[in-house]
Amino acid sequence: MTNTTVEPDEATRLRNHVVDELRADGTISSPKIETAMRKVPRHEFAPEAPLEKAYDTYAAVITKTDEHGVQLSSVSAPQIQALMLEQARVQPGMRVLEIGSGGLNAAYLAELVGEDGEVVTVDIDPVVTERARRLLNEHGYSRVHVVTTDAAEPIPGLGQVDVVMVTAGAWDIPPAWTSQLKQGGRLVVPLRMRGLTRSVAFTRVAGEHGDYLESESARICGFVPMQGSTAHREELLLVNGTPEIALRFDDGLPADPHRLDNAVRAPRHELWTGVTIGLQELVDTLQMTMAISLPGFCTMAVADDLDTGLVAPVNKRFAPSAVEDDTFAYLVTRRTEDNKHVEYGVHALGPNAKQLADKIADVLRDWEANRRGGLSPVIRVYPASTPDDQIPADRVIDKVHSRISLSWPSA
Repeated sequence: MTNTTVEPDEATRLRNHVVDELRADGTISSPKIETAMRKVPRHEFAPEAPLEKAYDTYAAVITKTDEHGVQLSSVSAPQIQALMLEQARVQPGMRVLEIGSGGLNAAYLAELVGEDGEVVTVDIDPVVTERARRLLNEHGYSRVHVVTTDAAEPIPGLGQVDVVMVTAGAWDIPPAWTSQLKQGGRLVVPLRMRGLTRSVAFTRVAGEHGDYLESESARICGFVPMQGSTAHREELLLVNGTPEIALRFDDGLPADPHRLDNAVRAPRHELWTGVTIGLQELVDTLQMTMAISLPGFCTMAVADDLDTGLVAPVNKRFAPSAVEDDTFAYLVTRRTEDNKHVEYGVHALGPNAKQLADKIADVLRDWEANRRGGLSPVIRVYPASTPDDQIPADRVIDKVHSRISLSWPSA
């Protein structure tokens, strides 16, 4: 079944089912967002997809890939769109800048700001903006302004807005995003930090030494990466000299990556930590604890067609890992006897495997004792020129345009 042959009643039923699910799981709490998502015909903004796919509550619809199959543009999953709209707190009469256009999210925003508000949606790809303009016009949202440009630079004539919503994965925060935001305004962005992406709701704050951004919430998410001048790719370190095991580093490789050349020659050291979690328990703070606590934090991927069993991660595409000199380690899990929980373990390879495994186990136990079920770290974004003594942080991540600090809240 394609969208062009869909009966309106069936599309409405599926759309209402999606919203009902998102209300039930707590993603949607605002009546205004509920109303907007029940009204806008999502499937009409994803005409490439079968109706059932367009209304999959937790899955995105890919609308454009490159010649290698890399995703360049998508219609985000309803769950992600609702989550970010809740974070943005858009009110009637507001001016909103959306960075990363597709049409559907701009339609939701237009419903939320109303006739007295304004929505500007921007994308670097003219194919994407042409598609967005056509779809918005066809469905009664011609008042949305669609602009083709690299949003890392100020948008001519825009002035300041109440909300900046970024709907593409960002590695950095360009100064234009902050300067175009009103004092106290909100920036919602899928921000990548040490290989982990979180949808972060920031507020622009006036500080003693200048304005900065401070997080109010951060939620696990995944997004097509940003294109243009702020695009950034992870660097891969191939262990054992083959593409079998790839360690992905978001902020630069270790100083001497060749020290890992012989790590897989020694037997694998395995340690079970006694730290258990429920099967549906969120582990966002665990991942962030590792990223903050371990200087050599990275993620590991294993190529299926080259897998020789040297490593055995549960998820071959994404395993939280760490490197220390000539040794690397990664997290694993196993089911507990009651089959309702999993226990975390550590596999380590290299001359100092036991020491690194013990260090990671200590981090997990500290998380269990002090962070589990608690608040996410406070994320602050400062200009790249900000000196160290003006940045309170447990860890600082230096980007091109910004310095991002991560600090655990005191309570």
